[in-house]
Amino acid sequence: MLNFAIQTARDAGQILADKFGRALQVSNKGDIDLVTEADLAAERLIVERIRSYHPRHAILTEESGDVAGAGGADAEYKWIIDPLDGTTNYAHGYPVFCVSVALEHEGRVVLGVVYDPTRDELFAAERGEGATLNGRRVRASDTVELNRALVCTGFPYDVRERGDFARHFRQFIMRAQSVRRDGAAALDLAYVASGRFEGFYEEGLRPWDVAAGVLLVEEAGGRVTHYDGSPFQIYGTHIAASNGLVHEEMLRVLAE
Repeated sequence: MLNFAIQTARDAGQILADKFGRALQVSNKGDIDLVTEADLAAERLIVERIRSYHPRHAILTEESGDVAGAGGADAEYKWIIDPLDGTTNYAHGYPVFCVSVALEHEGRVVLGVVYDPTRDELFAAERGEGATLNGRRVRASDTVELNRALVCTGFPYDVRERGDFARHFRQFIMRAQSVRRDGAAALDLAYVASGRFEGFYEEGLRPWDVAAGVLLVEEAGGRVTHYDGSPFQIYGTHIAASNGLVHEEMLRVLAE
């Protein structure tokens, strides 16, 4: 099914690329949370493709929520989809966004694909088989100290209600080599997997933001937990991901 996920992500990414930079219909899901016609078109393609080829599978998408297949809510397989991660970037013409497609089997993510159509970079992982970028194996970086690490984060949509966010951001700026904020969590996690970032942390995320990226990091030799170091569950909201070597330092910063 990995090849199916890869082709589906590529086709959805082509829709995003074709519409990128053009005048779009944009609407608000919240005060600052956007949805564009491109999100909806890419989601439509993915959902219809899954229904055609895997009709008994359940589907969880960002824009439509749970979409039950013939197998119903208790289906053995569930696809977890973000058709456009980085919608705000996309709506402003900032070329940092991606398609994220993951497959969960009996509650465990078993494959993940993150596709960046602007760079034609496709990150893919299947549990137990490693992680790849455009078909070539990738590994998390070998940096061992946080002060030499490039760390990435995201700003939650309800950032004004999260008192810890500003403190964590300030502490990482002081402790890491540098900090970035790109606005596409799935892509950030793919960059941890491929060694471009040493670490990523964020709160307020949803399953479709992280499902594929978490598997990429784990299959690339990295580590993913909640802020308290407990095993990560994609239905949680706090995530700390790293190359594994700077993870304990990251957790200490998040605990301060």
